[in-house]
Amino acid sequence: MRKAKIIGYASLTMLLFAIVSCKKDAYYKDGGLAQAKFDGSIMDYLDSKPREFDSIAKIIRLAGLEEDFKTKEFTFFAPRDENIKKMIGQAKSNVPGNQSSVNWLLYDLGRDTIKTLADVDSTIWRKYLLRYMFNNKRKLMDYPQIDFDLLNVYKGQNYTSFANTVSNIGVVYNDAINDSDKNNITRLKYMGYRQLYISYIPDISRPNDWRSCPVASSDIQPDNGVVHVIDYTKAQFGFNQSDILLDILESKR
Repeated sequence: MRKAKIIGYASLTMLLFAIVSCKKDAYYKDGGLAQAKFDGSIMDYLDSKPREFDSIAKIIRLAGLEEDFKTKEFTFFAPRDENIKKMIGQAKSNVPGNQSSVNWLLYDLGRDTIKTLADVDSTIWRKYLLRYMFNNKRKLMDYPQIDFDLLNVYKGQNYTSFANTVSNIGVVYNDAINDSDKNNITRLKYMGYRQLYISYIPDISRPNDWRSCPVASSDIQPDNGVVHVIDYTKAQFGFNQSDILLDILESKR
């Protein structure tokens, strides 16, 4: 009888361990529907998703970075086409927010507007794409925790991009909330899903001046790197759209 009890306890322990392990793995799911493994290069992956990355793939080629995206090993925080389209915008628009697009400003200044992506100097595309590229393969679990309300404790980590710019990258550990009983809502600190954030730092001498963007889909793994897709609804191309606007305006003088 005693032996049977021991076996029963051991089985129960293994079951509980398995459940906890499954829950631990679940923390790393950020709600994205991306397939983790991709048979092909980072460039191949972007080409396979034209709805999201057609413009991104085009400017990579215009910037002379296609071979890097096919062969070099790195981590790419991928912006989406929507951010490119919003930045370029229309020559004349009554849509709120579009008045700050590059085409609206060029039109207002009486200069030639951008009709194709090739109308932008290729060195400008290169400069801003390199901000999203980082050495080595790093998945969500390879980055430290960040809590934007407790940066003195959970501060993420600074990484230097291929453009020699600095971004802080970290994982937000969200709280787990049980609201099935509206009269007794429980919250477990840091026990919910985990989401990757990248925060571009324009001036390292002002380390708290960040341009933070959440990642919508993380840990996509082509053959030569890792892709994390940035949430386009909370991002600007180049992290700071005014930078690239000024560069394009200067190039159109």
